[in-house]
Amino acid sequence: MIDYSKKITLHRELYPMRDIDMSIESDRGRIISAPSLRRLQKKTQVFPLELNAAVRSRLTHSLEVAQNARYISKTILKKCKNKFGLENLEDAFISTAEMTSLLHDIGNPPFGHFAEVAINDWMSKKGVKILDDLFEVSVSNQAFKNMLVEDICNFDGNAQAIRVVTKLQRLNLSYTQIASILKYTRAAYESKPKKNEPQSYLKKKPGFYYSEKEIVNKVCDALDINKGCRFPLTYIMEAADDISYLNADIEDAVDKGILQFDDVYNLIKIECEKMGETYLFELVDKFYKKAKEKEDTPYQFNLFLTLTRASLTHALVTHVTEVYLNNHEEIYNGTFNYALLEFDKQSKYTKAIQVLQNISVKAIYNNKDIQTLELKGHKILTSLLESYSVLLELSDEDFTKLVNDERISCYVSIRLIRRLSSKHIVAYKNSVNALSKDNIEKYKIEEWYYRARLLIDYISGMTDDFALDEYRTLSAIK
Repeated sequence: MIDYSKKITLHRELYPMRDIDMSIESDRGRIISAPSLRRLQKKTQVFPLELNAAVRSRLTHSLEVAQNARYISKTILKKCKNKFGLENLEDAFISTAEMTSLLHDIGNPPFGHFAEVAINDWMSKKGVKILDDLFEVSVSNQAFKNMLVEDICNFDGNAQAIRVVTKLQRLNLSYTQIASILKYTRAAYESKPKKNEPQSYLKKKPGFYYSEKEIVNKVCDALDINKGCRFPLTYIMEAADDISYLNADIEDAVDKGILQFDDVYNLIKIECEKMGETYLFELVDKFYKKAKEKEDTPYQFNLFLTLTRASLTHALVTHVTEVYLNNHEEIYNGTFNYALLEFDKQSKYTKAIQVLQNISVKAIYNNKDIQTLELKGHKILTSLLESYSVLLELSDEDFTKLVNDERISCYVSIRLIRRLSSKHIVAYKNSVNALSKDNIEKYKIEEWYYRARLLIDYISGMTDDFALDEYRTLSAIK
């Protein structure tokens, strides 16, 4: 039975409130005031180290996603007025979807998604070797070590978002808000399921780390979310994100001079003809001709984009709402194993989305200049990880002294530790202090895991320009 009063609740780790509207408003305030949200203004969406403020950052992209989520939520609520336990929860429903969308990229590293590859590549090749060289692990603890190695080599911005809001920023958000951020339901130490397995889509990427498994379990238990299942409002956030991407990359590419207005039209025309798609082309053709007839040259693309975006967004929101409500019970239970915009493969909207995605890949993501910037980002991040790797080479005894401001023989480590965030160090201390020392070998493995998390937390939390500046500083480059 669908009853949103069991999902949108007052549960919170500390100081729960008595009124749902005040609880939701508290979440909004905490999120909007969070430093990690402000840092998104200096993190890449597609174009690393971009100086043109008109080109999207992670923050401006997240604002657009939040608006789309608000639109979808309000459209859904109009269709199910005073049903499904939503009486007096409409504002909470909308706000939760909106704030989840604002938070959805909060765990992403600098320099875009390519940075996730850089972090995982370094950790699997260099980080794990450091652990292996540090001490031998007995057969009885080998499985535990392998699990933590799998976890630490699977950095993902979605999983990092859960860590940011619960451990690093300690925002004390409601369990409802935390659950809605959990886009994927697989732990980073778990194997990726095959495509034909249940929950294969919901588990296609890591959704949380070993370090947050306890809080995730607690949230899911409180909100009656079964293992591997998703919170219903997360589907809205995902659809809002997918809709936002459709025009954004093309618009930014035009602002950057990578594409011209006529290039955009011709690329869409060619791709539509190739796929036998007519809905999008008819829309684009109509607005292309109107823009050419009605506007001066510098404003033609703006008019075209405004009209196309408004028409396409409205149509997609209507479509997403229908998919949501037609599969409402599965979505409410979190077992719906699809993205809303990918469910109906034969839909004209799905084909239109595929056309725009293909153009982004071919004409934008594969652009030589963009890939050059991504390579620079990869170099910066791997160099930073290398520079700080000396902290991973220390014994647990020496590192404990280091974080407690005691002197050790490694003078480089003494200087490096002072560059790390104090909040990140506190998160490390809290995690390690809670560990049992009954099995010393297991303790040492787990301590190193949290030390590696500390390093990843610091580097993944950097903005593009801060990472570049830190790279130059530690590389002695002016």
